[in-house]
Amino acid sequence: MTMKYLTVEERLNANVWDVDVYRPHIKIRDPALCKRCEKKPCTYMCPAKCYVQQGDGVVLSTEACVECGTCRVVCPYDNIDWDYPRSGMGIWYRES
Repeated sequence: MTMKYLTVEERLNANVWDVDVYRPHIKIRDPALCKRCEKKPCTYMCPAKCYVQQGDGVVLSTEACVECGTCRVVCPYDNIDWDYPRSGMGIWYRES
């Protein structure tokens, strides 16, 4: 019997998200602060790539968030509001 090793992308694709479009669990407090941030660590530290640099600012998309909280930890301006999604919403981890 051979074991199949999955890539990170394959593991993430096995998960299911129920996105709360009415109350996102992550918000950028002040987008103007993102423009002053030189390194924008959220754009390369988020494992789900929820943050994308656009011009000198950052655009957030919560659809693929794995709820790890990395963005909140790496933001040098403490500019991320992060909370758990409402009950039943968010990511559902599945093993494949």
